[in-house]
Amino acid sequence: MKFTANQIAEILQGEIDGNANVEVFKLSKIEEGEKGSLTFLSNPKYTPHIYSTKASITIVNKDFIAEKEVKTTLIKVMNPYEAFSKLLAVYSEVKLNKSGIESPSFISKSASIGKNLYLGAFAYISDNVTIGNDVKIYPNVHIGENVVIESNTTIFTGAKIYSETVIGKNCAIHSGSVIGADGFGFAPSSKGTFSKIPQIGNVIIGDNVDIGALTTIDRATLGSTIISKGVKLDNQIQVAHNVEIGENTVIAAQTGIAGSVKIGKNCMIGGQVGIAGHLIIGNNVRIQAQTGVGRNIKDGEIIQGSPALNYSDYFKSYVYFKKLPELVATINLLEKEIKALKEK
Repeated sequence: MKFTANQIAEILQGEIDGNANVEVFKLSKIEEGEKGSLTFLSNPKYTPHIYSTKASITIVNKDFIAEKEVKTTLIKVMNPYEAFSKLLAVYSEVKLNKSGIESPSFISKSASIGKNLYLGAFAYISDNVTIGNDVKIYPNVHIGENVVIESNTTIFTGAKIYSETVIGKNCAIHSGSVIGADGFGFAPSSKGTFSKIPQIGNVIIGDNVDIGALTTIDRATLGSTIISKGVKLDNQIQVAHNVEIGENTVIAAQTGIAGSVKIGKNCMIGGQVGIAGHLIIGNNVRIQAQTGVGRNIKDGEIIQGSPALNYSDYFKSYVYFKKLPELVATINLLEKEIKALKEK
C-alpha cells in the first residue's frame, strides 16, 4: 500500500512543506528512516535527526522551523504524536481490510453467515455457527459447533474457538488464543486417582473486548465464564472456568486467574499476578505486578506483594526489609551493650 504526502495531509488536516506527490509504503523511526518510509518528530531531543533522516515524509509540529536544509517532505500538524497515532489506526484498518473466502476452507451447510465475511485458507466453521456482518476470520482458525460471533469481530490466525462460545461485536482475538477449552476440573478418588468432571458450560465475551495472543479462557463447569464488554487481556493470560471479569478491566501478560473468581469493573491488574480461586475482587482495584492474591479485595484497593498487602503498607515494609542487615547489626550491638551492663 502506498500513500502520497497529499493523501496523508488530507487525513491529518496538515500542511505540506515539500513534494506533495512523494509516496511512502512503510513506517520508520526518524533516526532509521529510509526512502519510501514515513516518520514523525515530536520529542525535541530527536530534532537533529530531521536533517539527516532518509525518510520520504516526516510529520512535525506546526510551529517547526528548519535551521538548515531538510530533504524529507514535512507535514505540519498541531500534535505530531497524536497525528501519527491516528495514521497508524488508518493504516491498520486498511491493512486488515481483507475480504472474500479463500480456498481451501470449510463452512458447514448449517452455519449462518453475515455479509462481507473474510475467511482465510484452512479455516473451519462447524455446524450451527452464527456469524454477523463484516467478520474477519484468518487462516487456520477453528470455530466449533454452535458458536456465535457478532458483527465486526476479527479472529486472527490459529485461534481456536470451542463449541457454544458467544463473542460480541467489535472484538479482536489474537493468534493462538484458545477460547472455551475445558476447565481444570478433576475429582480425587479414594485410590488417589482423579476423575474428570465434565465441563458443560461455555464462554461469553462482550462487545469491544481485545484478547491477546496465546491467552486461554476456559469454559465453565456449569453456566458461563464471562468476559464483560470493554475488557482488554494481554498475551499469555490464563482465565479459568467460571471466572467473571467486569467491564473495562485490563490485565497484563502472564497473569493466572483461578476458577470462580469474580473481578469487578475498571480494574487494572499487572503482569504475572496470581489470583486464588473463588475470590471476589472489587471495582476500581489496582493490583501491582507479581502480586499473589489470596483474599477478597474491596473496591478501590491498591495492593502489592505475595501474599498481597495494602500498597502503602507493602512499601513501608519494604523500606524496613532493605534496612534489615543494618537493623540486625544495631540489635546485635544493643544486645552486647546490655550484656556488658549486666556483667557490671
